[in-house]
Amino acid sequence: MIMDVTIYHNPECGTSRNTLALIHHAGFEPIVIDYLKATPSREQLVKLIADAGLRVRDAIRQKGTPYAELGLDDPALTDDQLIDAMLNQPILINRPFVVTPLGTRLCRPSEIILDILPEDAFSGPFSKEDGAPLLDEKGKRVV
Repeated sequence: MIMDVTIYHNPECGTSRNTLALIHHAGFEPIVIDYLKATPSREQLVKLIADAGLRVRDAIRQKGTPYAELGLDDPALTDDQLIDAMLNQPILINRPFVVTPLGTRLCRPSEIILDILPEDAFSGPFSKEDGAPLLDEKGKRVV
């Protein structure tokens, strides 16, 4: 099966690596965008957030970022101001965003990717980097 898959990836992030591994496990060779080096445009970022059904605040990463130092927890800040901060400091963009013809998701946790890849794309087991099983020997989600 051929399907366009794009992942906005940070290779230093375990969740992002797990998500990319799941995409490969499903047999897809995605377009990988290291968003820290190739920051999406304002229009792309706004579209990713909207298409994923998120509020702008839901797409901001707090942990390991200058979120607090920049005062981004101020509820008076507008979406445009938050987007500006994310574009100026891409580490503030939560990750990984994944886009497929079946939808766009912020894949935190990584198994959210299963919602936007064909169910029959998986065969065989898959475990996350930490060893936690995600798919069984038939490629079905482990509950």
